[in-house]
Amino acid sequence: LTLIDGLQPQYGRTFEVARAYRFLKGSGLPLRIPVIDMVEIGAGGGSIARVDELKRINVGPDSAGSDPGPACYAAGGTEPAVTDGDLVLGRIDPANFAGGKIVLDAAAAEKAVADNIASALGMDAATAAAGISEIVDENMASAARVHAVENGKDTAGRTLIAFGGAAPLHAARLAEKLGIARVIVPKGAGVGSAYGFLRAPIAYEVVRTRLVRLQTFEPHVLNALFAEMRAEAEAVVRLGAPQEELVEVRTAFMRYRGQGHEITVTLPNRDYAPADAEAFKALFAEAYTALFGRIIPGLEIEALSWTVSRATARDLPKKAAEPAPLAPPERQGSRNLFDTVQGQFADAAVYARTALAPGMAMPGPAVIVEDETATVVPAAFTARINTLGQIVLERG
Repeated sequence: LTLIDGLQPQYGRTFEVARAYRFLKGSGLPLRIPVIDMVEIGAGGGSIARVDELKRINVGPDSAGSDPGPACYAAGGTEPAVTDGDLVLGRIDPANFAGGKIVLDAAAAEKAVADNIASALGMDAATAAAGISEIVDENMASAARVHAVENGKDTAGRTLIAFGGAAPLHAARLAEKLGIARVIVPKGAGVGSAYGFLRAPIAYEVVRTRLVRLQTFEPHVLNALFAEMRAEAEAVVRLGAPQEELVEVRTAFMRYRGQGHEITVTLPNRDYAPADAEAFKALFAEAYTALFGRIIPGLEIEALSWTVSRATARDLPKKAAEPAPLAPPERQGSRNLFDTVQGQFADAAVYARTALAPGMAMPGPAVIVEDETATVVPAAFTARINTLGQIVLERG
């Protein structure tokens, strides 16, 4: 699940692993590697649900994985996983999972939820499954809120992109929790990561550490450093793209002298002159203000590390025009779909994504099924198909 529309990715040099407290910076082991600043929530379809000593439902972080997998896989798993809860709630067709290649055991899923969750809390299996789903969605929403606030942003008014096998099942409810009114489920969402990897540009980044104080800026030293890094990066990229046009991005990790952390500052691609010390200061002030809302006057500025990225050029797609409205298709069938807001089952239309054309709109409650995943459309949302064949869920 990804937030877009103005929530630009932040780049850093530290990535934490093995955090003692989920989503809490500083509680893990830092690795000094170039990364995009993102948060991994760990609430997949195999995450196991339990009731703790305080009679609270907890989900994860341990997972049933694919072997033995959720109870509904009928491969030896007995503990309820998120997939079991989704099956009980009517979000998944047990006879059409993975395009019908895997038949799920709905009775085993309901038994796992009933025995491990419902009986401990004195409720029916459907309500317990809804509790599992709500905890998962709230975990994701909380992580998104924290991540946005740490970057000085707000989640409201943005667009949520749902990719992966389970994300389209939960995306609409997550959007409600985050104050988001639009969700996009792209084509091939179930294999979105693989598709993105294949479409990503061929790129290589080189990092060098050299402490440079802007007060004693020496442009010839920096020009020689960037020339060496540029040649190294291009030599690697040319192995996979011998003739393609390449794009270069230069960045510096800069800070006020005495600080223990740096921020990423994008630099112009050219040879530098003594006057560029002031230009670097202005770029740092702009980036620092964007992150923290202010600068600190009178402090010296320094750069600790420098990076050069060489990548094949990839033009962004042009904005597609809205399609002409079309009548919705005939429903493929219907099923009982649990509405977590209303707390009860409702009759939901079932549509095959392959039968949907740009311009069609389908009000919720509905489920749009495909081989790799299913998109749940709650009663508060309407699904429409845009020009690119993407499912766009809009609230209200």
